[in-house]
Amino acid sequence: MELVQIKSKKEKGFTLVEIIVTTFVFSLTVAIALGIFASVIRLQRYNLKQHELLNQTGYAMEYISRAIRMAVKNDGTICSDWANKNYNLTQGNKSIEFATYHSPNECWRFFQDGEILKIEDKNGDVYPLISDKFQTNLQFTVEGDIPNNQPKVTISMTVQGVGTGDQPQITIQTTISQRNLDP
Repeated sequence: MELVQIKSKKEKGFTLVEIIVTTFVFSLTVAIALGIFASVIRLQRYNLKQHELLNQTGYAMEYISRAIRMAVKNDGTICSDWANKNYNLTQGNKSIEFATYHSPNECWRFFQDGEILKIEDKNGDVYPLISDKFQTNLQFTVEGDIPNNQPKVTISMTVQGVGTGDQPQITIQTTISQRNLDP
Protein backbone atom coordinates (compact mmCIF):
# COMPACT_ATOMS: atom_id res chain seq x y z
CA MET A 1 0.00 0.00 0.00
CA GLU A 2 1.24 3.30 -0.97
CA LEU A 3 0.81 6.27 1.31
CA VAL A 4 -0.14 9.43 -0.34
CA GLN A 5 0.15 12.61 1.50
CA ILE A 6 -2.58 15.04 0.91
CA LYS A 7 -1.61 18.64 1.24
CA SER A 8 -4.06 21.11 2.57
CA LYS A 9 -5.10 23.74 0.16
CA LYS A 10 -5.34 26.39 2.93
CA GLU A 11 -3.25 29.39 2.09
CA LYS A 12 -0.90 30.70 4.67
CA GLY A 13 -1.16 34.44 5.58
CA PHE A 14 -2.76 36.94 7.90
CA THR A 15 -6.36 37.74 8.19
CA LEU A 16 -7.66 41.29 8.08
CA VAL A 17 -8.50 41.17 11.81
CA GLU A 18 -4.95 40.09 12.67
CA ILE A 19 -3.48 42.95 10.62
CA ILE A 20 -5.78 45.51 12.26
CA VAL A 21 -4.98 44.27 15.78
CA THR A 22 -1.24 44.25 15.06
CA THR A 23 -1.36 47.75 13.59
CA PHE A 24 -3.31 49.03 16.61
CA VAL A 25 -0.86 47.49 19.11
CA PHE A 26 2.14 48.85 17.17
CA SER A 27 0.59 52.35 16.95
CA LEU A 28 -0.21 52.32 20.66
CA THR A 29 3.37 51.29 21.51
CA VAL A 30 4.84 54.01 19.29
CA ALA A 31 2.50 56.67 20.76
CA ILE A 32 3.49 55.73 24.33
CA ALA A 33 7.20 55.73 23.43
CA LEU A 34 6.93 59.15 21.76
CA GLY A 35 5.03 60.55 24.76
CA ILE A 36 7.72 59.33 27.13
CA PHE A 37 10.45 60.72 24.86
CA ALA A 38 8.74 64.14 24.68
CA SER A 39 8.38 64.20 28.48
CA VAL A 40 12.06 63.38 28.92
CA ILE A 41 13.05 66.18 26.52
CA ARG A 42 10.82 68.70 28.37
CA LEU A 43 12.26 67.62 31.72
CA GLN A 44 15.82 67.89 30.38
CA ARG A 45 15.18 71.44 29.12
CA TYR A 46 13.66 72.41 32.48
CA ASN A 47 16.63 70.93 34.37
CA LEU A 48 19.15 72.74 32.15
CA LYS A 49 17.37 76.06 32.65
CA GLN A 50 17.16 75.43 36.40
CA HIS A 51 20.91 74.68 36.49
CA GLU A 52 21.63 77.92 34.62
CA LEU A 53 19.29 79.78 37.00
CA LEU A 54 21.15 78.45 40.04
CA ASN A 55 24.54 79.34 38.55
CA GLN A 56 23.57 82.90 37.61
CA THR A 57 21.71 83.56 40.87
CA GLY A 58 24.61 82.23 42.94
CA TYR A 59 27.10 84.34 41.00
CA ALA A 60 24.98 87.51 41.33
CA MET A 61 24.38 87.00 45.05
CA GLU A 62 28.08 86.38 45.72
CA TYR A 63 29.13 89.37 43.62
CA ILE A 64 26.69 91.73 45.34
CA SER A 65 27.53 90.37 48.80
CA ARG A 66 31.25 90.78 48.32
CA ALA A 67 30.90 94.33 47.01
CA ILE A 68 28.50 95.42 49.78
CA ARG A 69 30.67 93.83 52.46
CA MET A 70 33.60 95.98 51.32
CA ALA A 71 31.69 99.30 51.26
CA VAL A 72 33.02 102.30 53.16
CA LYS A 73 31.24 105.18 54.86
CA ASN A 74 30.38 107.93 52.43
CA ASP A 75 31.80 111.24 53.62
CA GLY A 76 29.81 113.15 51.01
CA THR A 77 32.65 113.55 48.51
CA ILE A 78 32.24 110.11 46.93
CA CYS A 79 28.51 109.73 46.41
CA SER A 80 27.36 113.33 46.54
CA ASP A 81 23.62 112.83 47.06
CA TRP A 82 23.92 111.35 50.56
CA ALA A 83 26.55 111.61 53.28
CA ASN A 84 27.57 110.04 56.61
CA LYS A 85 25.95 106.74 55.76
CA ASN A 86 27.29 103.48 54.42
CA TYR A 87 24.37 102.68 52.13
CA ASN A 88 21.64 104.57 50.33
CA LEU A 89 18.41 102.77 49.37
CA THR A 90 16.26 104.05 46.48
CA GLN A 91 13.56 102.83 44.11
CA GLY A 92 11.44 101.43 46.92
CA ASN A 93 14.40 99.44 48.31
CA LYS A 94 15.11 97.86 44.90
CA SER A 95 18.36 99.79 44.58
CA ILE A 96 21.37 100.19 46.88
CA GLU A 97 24.17 102.70 46.41
CA PHE A 98 27.48 102.70 48.29
CA ALA A 99 31.07 103.90 48.19
CA THR A 100 33.50 101.11 47.37
CA TYR A 101 36.62 100.08 49.21
CA HIS A 102 38.48 99.47 45.93
CA SER A 103 38.90 103.15 45.34
CA PRO A 104 37.56 105.93 47.52
CA ASN A 105 36.40 107.70 44.38
CA GLU A 106 33.94 105.03 43.28
CA CYS A 107 30.24 104.99 43.92
CA TRP A 108 28.50 101.77 42.86
CA ARG A 109 24.84 100.90 42.62
CA PHE A 110 23.02 97.58 42.34
CA PHE A 111 19.46 97.94 41.12
CA GLN A 112 16.53 96.36 39.39
CA ASP A 113 15.84 97.78 35.93
CA GLY A 114 12.46 96.44 34.92
CA GLU A 115 12.96 92.78 35.73
CA ILE A 116 16.74 92.70 35.15
CA LEU A 117 19.36 92.91 37.93
CA LYS A 118 22.07 95.44 36.99
CA ILE A 119 25.13 97.22 38.37
CA GLU A 120 26.16 100.81 37.72
CA ASP A 121 29.85 101.58 38.22
CA LYS A 122 31.73 104.82 38.92
CA ASN A 123 31.63 105.85 35.27
CA GLY A 124 27.88 105.44 35.05
CA ASP A 125 28.25 102.35 32.90
CA VAL A 126 25.43 99.85 33.48
CA TYR A 127 25.85 96.08 33.15
CA PRO A 128 23.38 93.24 33.74
CA LEU A 129 24.35 90.70 36.43
CA ILE A 130 21.81 88.11 35.33
CA SER A 131 20.88 87.37 31.71
CA ASP A 132 17.57 88.41 30.22
CA LYS A 133 16.51 84.73 30.21
CA PHE A 134 15.50 85.38 33.82
CA GLN A 135 13.39 88.01 35.56
CA THR A 136 14.45 89.30 38.95
CA ASN A 137 12.59 90.71 41.91
CA LEU A 138 15.15 92.38 44.19
CA GLN A 139 14.80 93.87 47.67
CA PHE A 140 17.41 95.44 49.98
CA THR A 141 17.04 96.17 53.70
CA VAL A 142 19.62 98.07 55.77
CA GLU A 143 19.76 97.91 59.58
CA GLY A 144 22.00 99.87 61.92
CA ASP A 145 23.44 102.41 59.49
CA ILE A 146 24.23 104.92 62.22
CA PRO A 147 27.56 106.32 63.51
CA ASN A 148 29.77 103.88 65.44
CA ASN A 149 27.70 100.92 64.35
CA GLN A 150 28.37 98.14 61.89
CA PRO A 151 25.38 98.05 59.52
CA LYS A 152 23.77 94.90 58.13
CA VAL A 153 22.32 94.59 54.65
CA THR A 154 19.75 91.93 53.81
CA ILE A 155 19.39 91.02 50.15
CA SER A 156 16.27 89.18 49.05
CA MET A 157 16.10 88.02 45.46
CA THR A 158 13.54 85.97 43.55
CA VAL A 159 14.65 84.89 40.09
CA GLN A 160 12.43 83.07 37.61
CA GLY A 161 12.87 81.85 34.07
CA VAL A 162 11.22 83.77 31.25
CA GLY A 163 9.18 81.94 28.65
CA THR A 164 6.13 79.79 28.17
CA GLY A 165 5.32 76.72 30.19
CA ASP A 166 6.68 75.72 33.56
CA GLN A 167 9.70 77.89 34.42
CA PRO A 168 12.19 77.33 37.26
CA GLN A 169 12.21 79.82 40.12
CA ILE A 170 14.41 80.40 43.16
CA THR A 171 14.09 82.71 46.13
CA ILE A 172 17.31 83.44 47.99
CA GLN A 173 18.14 85.74 50.88
CA THR A 174 21.30 86.60 52.74
CA THR A 175 22.38 89.12 55.36
CA ILE A 176 25.80 90.73 55.18
CA SER A 177 27.59 92.77 57.79
CA GLN A 178 30.03 95.35 56.61
CA ARG A 179 33.63 94.66 57.40
CA ASN A 180 35.12 97.02 59.94
CA LEU A 181 37.79 98.64 57.81
CA ASP A 182 38.64 101.47 60.20
CA PRO A 183 42.15 101.17 61.70
